[in-house]
Amino acid sequence: MSGPTIHLADGRCIGGDAPCFIVAEIGQNHQGDVAIAKQLIDAAKRSGADCVKLQKSSLPDKFSRAALCRPYGGPHAWGATYGQHKAHLELGEEAYKELQAYARQADILLTASAMDPVSAEFLHRLDVPFIKVGSGDANNLAMIGDIASRGRPLVVSTGMQSLATVRRVYDLVLRHTSQLALLQCTSAYPTPPQDVHLRVLEQYRRLFPRAVLGYSGHEEGTVISVAAVAMGAKIVERHLTLDRSWRGSDHGSSLEPTQLAQLVTDVRRLELALGSPEKVVLPVEHACWLKLGKSAVAARQLPAGHRLTAADLLVKVAEPMGWRPELLHELIGRRLRRDLEADQSVTEDVLEEEAGAQRLGQGRVET
Repeated sequence: MSGPTIHLADGRCIGGDAPCFIVAEIGQNHQGDVAIAKQLIDAAKRSGADCVKLQKSSLPDKFSRAALCRPYGGPHAWGATYGQHKAHLELGEEAYKELQAYARQADILLTASAMDPVSAEFLHRLDVPFIKVGSGDANNLAMIGDIASRGRPLVVSTGMQSLATVRRVYDLVLRHTSQLALLQCTSAYPTPPQDVHLRVLEQYRRLFPRAVLGYSGHEEGTVISVAAVAMGAKIVERHLTLDRSWRGSDHGSSLEPTQLAQLVTDVRRLELALGSPEKVVLPVEHACWLKLGKSAVAARQLPAGHRLTAADLLVKVAEPMGWRPELLHELIGRRLRRDLEADQSVTEDVLEEEAGAQRLGQGRVET
C-alpha cells in the first residue's frame, strides 16, 4: 500500500508507506529564549519526534501598525502592546541559524511556519526541509503560490478555512509541485473533542488524492491524535512545552515531554497494530488454536462402512484434532473405514478414500 509522498532532502519521506511523521511544534513556547528552545529540541528528540517546528515572523510584514500598537494586557502578555509582546517572543535570523545547527547535531529536523512572505523567503534561504503554512495563512494564496513555485515541500494547516478554500490551495500548489500535505485542524486552544472532526480526513482523502494528509491538534491529551493516525494521518503536529503552566496562550494546549513521548509510543504501537488488510490465520494464533480449536467428532458410536449424515456429527474441542468445523459439509456422504466411538475425532484416516474428496484442514492452520 502506498500513496502521496513528500520527499525530504535528507532522504526521509512523509506519507506513502513511511511511518507517521511526528512534528513537535515549539512555536513560541521558547518564551523568546534560545536556551529554552534548545531544551525543547532535546525534549523532542528524546520523545522520538521526527521534527521540531518554530514560528517565524517579520512583525511589520505580518501585522499592521494598528495591530502592533494596540494595548495588550492579561496574564500571558510580555509587553504593554501587542507589538512589544510579539517582539519579546520573536527569535532573529541568527538565532534560527544557531538552532538549526543545534538540531542537526541532535539529529532531528528543524523547520518553521512562515507567518509572512518575508519570513517565507528567509526559511527558503535557511534551507528548511519543508515550509509550514499555519491556519492563519491557509487562505493567503499569494504567499502559498510563491512558496510552491520554489518547489520546496509545503505543509498547510486548514483551520478556519472552508472546503472551497482548501480546494483552491490544493489546485494552486499542484500547479507547481506535488510536494503538499494538508492537515485537518480546528483553530481553538484547546479544542473541545466535539470540534475536532477527524472525519474531515475521509473527505480530504476523496477530494485531494495527490496530497499527503495529516492532523494538527490542539486538544488536551493524546488519544485524539492517535485516532487521527488510525484514520490515515501521515503527519501529526502537536505543540510541545516544558511546563503547561508557563505564561503564554499555547502552553495550556501543549504536550509536556512525557506526554509527547507517550504519543510517539502509542502511534508506533498503533502502526504495528494496523498491520495488513489481508485476513488470514496467523502463526501467532497457532498455540491458541491447538488449545481451543474445535473439530468434528462422532455424535454416537458409528460402525465401519457407515455413510455419514449431519446427525452423526458434533463439534467439540477434541484430541486429536480432526476435521475442521467449517468443512463439515464435506463429510456428509463419506463412508467410514472403521468403527468410531462416541466423541471420537473424525480424522482423514478413518474415512474411506473417495474420488475428488476434499482433504482440507486436519491439524493445520490455514494461511
